[in-house]
Amino acid sequence: MADSQAAAVSSSTLKIDTVSISETAETASAMAVTSVAAAIAAAARTGSEARVSKAALAAKLLSLSGVFAVRKPKGPTSAELLNRLKEKLLAEAEMPSPEWTKRKKQTLKIGHGGTLDSAAQGVLVVGIGRGTKMLTSMLSGSKRYIAIGELGKATDTLDSTGKVTEEKPYDKITQEHIEGILQKFTGNIMQVPPLYSALKKDGQRLSTLMKRGEVVEAKPARPVTVYSISLQKFQPPFFTLELSSCASVLELTRTKQGPFTLEEHALPEDKWTIDDIAQCLEHCSSLLPAELALKKSKPEGSHEQVLSCEYITLNETKGEDDGIKTL
Repeated sequence: MADSQAAAVSSSTLKIDTVSISETAETASAMAVTSVAAAIAAAARTGSEARVSKAALAAKLLSLSGVFAVRKPKGPTSAELLNRLKEKLLAEAEMPSPEWTKRKKQTLKIGHGGTLDSAAQGVLVVGIGRGTKMLTSMLSGSKRYIAIGELGKATDTLDSTGKVTEEKPYDKITQEHIEGILQKFTGNIMQVPPLYSALKKDGQRLSTLMKRGEVVEAKPARPVTVYSISLQKFQPPFFTLELSSCASVLELTRTKQGPFTLEEHALPEDKWTIDDIAQCLEHCSSLLPAELALKKSKPEGSHEQVLSCEYITLNETKGEDDGIKTL
């Protein structure tokens, strides 16, 4: 009887264990299915949110409109820097994407006003969207530079990138000499543009023609206004302007163009993001005259459109061969 009871207990125990194991397996299976479904749903939500986020970012890029300033380093030309800015913005918004290419195109215009040579650095004013139409007014605004020159050497390009064409002693040049001659460069004066410049002949820059060895005639003198010049430092052979010896420019920095200053307004490259530029446009709108300030506007048509880019470059000085160039 004891054996019978034991068998019954054992049978009961086995039965209970079997039911427990079966229920646990079913529960685990259900939990696994639920977890997979939840993971799939979460992934779908994440993917959907990412698409919405990128679409919103692309729409924000297309809505940017106004004028701001960037900090140009030595090395790239103004056009190359503009291209770098464009590429950063496109990469951030992941545009154009394959899903956009089937839709209607919309052009994002971006350009700069006031060319800086590749060897120069400083403030470069940029227009985006309808802001490109305001760049002409930036060219007529005042500018401020800091120039560092070297006495005793003259170059064919007038700066450190050219070949040395002449060398003269400078040991008798003093700070007083420089400060005394500065008056000749102040006020309303006539200035002959250098041959190595961004001015154009038959649609080509004079500097490009000169580098090819072509004969180039100097442009006629033109009126300019120099509001003030000051000698900030004099450590021979280095100074800020040329004297009766000979000299060349070692470094040129534009610290101000129109209302934009290098320290306060020029965005460094690590701030070339859609959000940072949007904030900068908001801030810079208050710097512009009321008649030039742009109202916030949406791009024409739907924001579900592919982005193409149009470059607008305005020359520093407008002449018969100068104008707006679209690439």
